[in-house]
Amino acid sequence: MRTFIPENPGDARGWQLVDAANKPLGRLAVNIANVLRGKTSAKFDPSVDTGDFVIVINADKLCLTGRKMTQKEYQRYSGWRGGLKTFSAETMLEKHPERMIMEAVWGMLPKNNISRWMMTRIKVYRGAEHPHIAQKPVAAAF
Repeated sequence: MRTFIPENPGDARGWQLVDAANKPLGRLAVNIANVLRGKTSAKFDPSVDTGDFVIVINADKLCLTGRKMTQKEYQRYSGWRGGLKTFSAETMLEKHPERMIMEAVWGMLPKNNISRWMMTRIKVYRGAEHPHIAQKPVAAAF
């Protein structure tokens, strides 16, 4: 038997603003994943999508600890033979800092349909400007 929990109009999702400048990638991704899952609110249920929207700014200024900047590698595969491409974290930070944060957060969410919906609620921007001022985001507490 399945239980249906209707979404109340009063339970509107909040918007949280996260500044990624000078923050380690892993610790930042853990906190973002917790907000997306709804673990920071009192109405958390692992089978219901109750999380908030997250806006991440200054993605190009995040840091990696130790020697991860040169040793950590990201891989992309096109699906064709010989289509595996490998990039260092330093290259990824220069070209696609948004993708670094998205991949780190995706790795910390459960792999199911709910997490795919959660990933649509994260907005990552390279600089300090973002187009979500009308949503009145609140600065995150981490």
